[in-house]
Amino acid sequence: MDVELLRTFIEVQQTRHFGRAAENLFITQSAVSARIRQLEDELGVRLFMRDRNNIQLTTAGQKLLRHAEAIIANWNRARLDVAVGDDSGQHITMAALPNLWAILIPDWLQWVQRQHGDVAISADALGPESILRRVLDRSLDFGLLFEPPRLPELTVTESCRFRLLLVSSQPQAPLEQALGLHYIYVDWGGDFAHQHAQLFPDAPAPGLRLGLGAAALELLASGAGAAYLAEPQVQPWVEAGRLFPVPQAPVIERQVYAVYRQDTDRREIIETLSDLSGRIDKLQKPPLPLP
Repeated sequence: MDVELLRTFIEVQQTRHFGRAAENLFITQSAVSARIRQLEDELGVRLFMRDRNNIQLTTAGQKLLRHAEAIIANWNRARLDVAVGDDSGQHITMAALPNLWAILIPDWLQWVQRQHGDVAISADALGPESILRRVLDRSLDFGLLFEPPRLPELTVTESCRFRLLLVSSQPQAPLEQALGLHYIYVDWGGDFAHQHAQLFPDAPAPGLRLGLGAAALELLASGAGAAYLAEPQVQPWVEAGRLFPVPQAPVIERQVYAVYRQDTDRREIIETLSDLSGRIDKLQKPPLPLP
């Protein structure tokens, strides 16, 4: 099967539009239609339900999507492995939750380049379900998650820990005020949600919920409010007197877990690279943006 057929299938699924898929793939719309027809003929099923303004996957298309993504990911990995060559060491693919990128990954990548220059890295930011699926189908060597999965095929180890601090744009903000009208709830995973509910059972429902700590940090830096943010993320802002820890607010600790297949043949390098416990205290402080 031509890999380009699967790429076209995935692009149509993502855009829900043959014309936009053609633009993204730099081919004609008729070529997109021809590729989809060829793929349907090879599989003997319809992959899309085509209405004038609504393109949806059929049941068969939904089943194919997961396999198509795995095939493309593995093909890309194979190309990278071949390109790395015998003299350039190993190629490792990893992914982390988006909320971990601003905190850990840029510094970690620099450390890998300095200490493990013979290792080529492909890194991505993905949601937890995508990370687990891609580790299971071997298109990722390891992933970094907040909640440890319980699957017999996977090995789970603690990668690192960091603290979440309740910080406010106002100095000496009372806890009740910080959790009030301008509180920003950041999604730090299910365990955080459970602890948050136990610690603040009477707090009002937050007016704003965000999936990214970096987005909350930008909002706090430009206006009034408070949020639980990662200590490495906010430390430069606190030291510069632009954000302030809320007195009496409890500190919440977050664990980060590395997950990889038990039967991997790259266990040694994965264990070395995924242990970030020694990196938290050595993180380079990002420069503050100009006021």
